[in-house]
Amino acid sequence: MDEWKFEDPKNLAVISTGKIFRGVGWIAYASHDADDESWQFYGDEAEVDHDDLILVGLFEVVELDNTVAQLADLPLGWHA
Repeated sequence: MDEWKFEDPKNLAVISTGKIFRGVGWIAYASHDADDESWQFYGDEAEVDHDDLILVGLFEVVELDNTVAQLADLPLGWHA
């Protein structure tokens, strides 16, 4: 992994889906929430399966898809 680009620590707990981490989905949506400064990473499903939500470290998301590092400066309250 290249230089860490996020202001958040590598081990910050973020929300994603098991489907993405099982390799049967891809990160299609990312949000940087204004209310609690958290990050969320979801696939391209129309609705999120709440039973499939998982907590992972931010570094795990970046290791899985290093293009996520391009979002390191995403302002609070924004999504991509």
